[in-house]
Amino acid sequence: MSKMTRRVTRLGVLTVGLAALFLTMNAVPGVATPPKDFKGQELARGTYMSHGSLPLEQGKEIVVSQITVQPGGSSGWHSHPGGAIGVVQQGETTIYEADGNHCTITTYTHGQAFVERPGDVVIAVNTGSVVTIILATFPGVPVGGSTRIDRDNPGTCPGV
Repeated sequence: MSKMTRRVTRLGVLTVGLAALFLTMNAVPGVATPPKDFKGQELARGTYMSHGSLPLEQGKEIVVSQITVQPGGSSGWHSHPGGAIGVVQQGETTIYEADGNHCTITTYTHGQAFVERPGDVVIAVNTGSVVTIILATFPGVPVGGSTRIDRDNPGTCPGV
């Protein structure tokens, strides 16, 4: 078994285990939060075919989108099947991440980038006074599938 295959296998097992733990810890039904004043425009989509050094599964898609968020708008609680890499092109975004029983809050401004790991349950809010534009890359998307998975409000970030 090659070193790359072992890495991909470990990542897969870890992801499944964490997903099972997350589902077990969040078995109480909640209410999904829809996006508000939040628009994504897909810019590109392609099937991963190379043998590069990133642990990406061949046959999955990589999607690039431009996301526009009005002041006060939000993404709704969500996660991504293969994670996300975002670059703030304009404005600012505040990411609220449900992290166990507490909330991690980080604000990113023009020119800053952020990563959301697969399965991270987050909500992104435009806490600024101008339209926010984010260019996002979503690796590991099922062919023809969605870049996001709607999630229930975990209740760990009061007021969001």
